[in-house]
Amino acid sequence: MKLNELRDNEGARPKFKRVGRGIGSGKGKTSGRGVKGQKARTGVSLNGFEGGQLPLYRRLPKRGFKNIFRIEYAVINVGTIEKALEAGVLPAGETVDEAALVKAGLVRVGKKAGVRLLAKGAISRPVTISVAGASAAAVQAVQAAGGSVTVREAATEEAPAA
Repeated sequence: MKLNELRDNEGARPKFKRVGRGIGSGKGKTSGRGVKGQKARTGVSLNGFEGGQLPLYRRLPKRGFKNIFRIEYAVINVGTIEKALEAGVLPAGETVDEAALVKAGLVRVGKKAGVRLLAKGAISRPVTISVAGASAAAVQAVQAAGGSVTVREAATEEAPAA
């Protein structure tokens, strides 16, 4: 068999039904859309509309609170840094900062405020880490291994004074 002999299975791609081509076609005149009105037009999306009945999303109670000013971080654990140092992904002896973590492919910062160090796992070698945030347990774990953690201020957007 050659590449030019490859074909889809029979019926895998049904032929497109041409609409609006006369009453004899079975999909003429209104093209299967009923009669007139909003839903007969193109570009109509009535998501959540229930025919005038109160929609489900309005009937259900709203719970909780979403803080729009929350600062989100990309997280990394001390155990992940230890494994990366063992594997040679991160250079030993140098300061491990956000740029080094991104370059090594361990975190993806994107639109987040920076990297936050968490204490999951164990670290056994002294390492200097510079990140936007760190938990107290993570700082303690790194210092117990003989290293140090520098926490820089996260770049947050100041709201203009009213």
